[in-house]
Amino acid sequence: MPTWEPSASLELLKQRAQMLSELRAFFFHRNVLEVETPALSQAANSDPYIESFSLSNEQHFLHTSPEYAMKRLLASGSGDIYQICKVWRSEEAGNNHNPEFTLLEWYRVGFNYQQLMREVELLLTSLLSLKKSSKFYSYQQLFVEFLQLNPHKADHSTLINCVRKNVPELEIGDKTNWLKQDLLDVLLTHCLEPTFSSEQLTFIYDYPVTQSALANIRVATPTEEAVAERFEVYLGSRELGNGYQELTDADKNSQVIASELAQRKRQNQKVFPKDKYFLQAMECGMPFTSGVAIGIDRLLMCKFNKSHIQEVISFPWDTA
Repeated sequence: MPTWEPSASLELLKQRAQMLSELRAFFFHRNVLEVETPALSQAANSDPYIESFSLSNEQHFLHTSPEYAMKRLLASGSGDIYQICKVWRSEEAGNNHNPEFTLLEWYRVGFNYQQLMREVELLLTSLLSLKKSSKFYSYQQLFVEFLQLNPHKADHSTLINCVRKNVPELEIGDKTNWLKQDLLDVLLTHCLEPTFSSEQLTFIYDYPVTQSALANIRVATPTEEAVAERFEVYLGSRELGNGYQELTDADKNSQVIASELAQRKRQNQKVFPKDKYFLQAMECGMPFTSGVAIGIDRLLMCKFNKSHIQEVISFPWDTA
């Protein structure tokens, strides 16, 4: 095929347009407002696990998510909102990754994250024509059931031994420089995600505090560990989306970003300026809200049983 031609078939591009139409109808009937926010901003994502693209002068960055700008709208009184937009992440391209991709992100004022999970289930079950009921696991339940490991209490050496036993191909050795989050991620991706059914959605919720990002942290009780009130949704082993009970406290938002920037510095990654406008909006106050981001390209891959993201987008990164 000549390199100038699209990588997706015309029929698939028509199906993509149909899915976008169905998404807009879903939110229209729920009175969720469609919004647009800038693709370029003066601040980059502080998350050490996500890399932003910058312009040559490094004064503006392509957004990795519309999260900060949409939260500014929420703080201004927008009410329920959603956005379908292009985002960019400086990651290696692969079967499930293209550095430029399409994201659906929405926020529900007054919803807790359990309510939002049910709305995500309703939307995705319909879009993907799924017949089987979804499965819901707490992060702890998943690790205990399949690995006999409590992820909240396990110390570093216990996690090292678990990875060494269950993922021997990594030849992990002692790997004392690995963070707890890295070790848990290895166990999740190599041992747990492959067990998820491709015929039903799988939701994981209540993550370790070390993986909270900008999710609210539910404090510990005498019978429960502190957890991050966030969830992820999968079809088979393919992650489709990530949602939070949003952190609304201004000081805590600032502390999370400062902590992430400090980690980036320790790991010799680029350290970007804080998003002052986002932090100012948080100081003015954001309502009790839950939010989620869903990858549109991966939805299409699942719906039409495609193994490579290039099959559902017009032009991949290397021929864009």
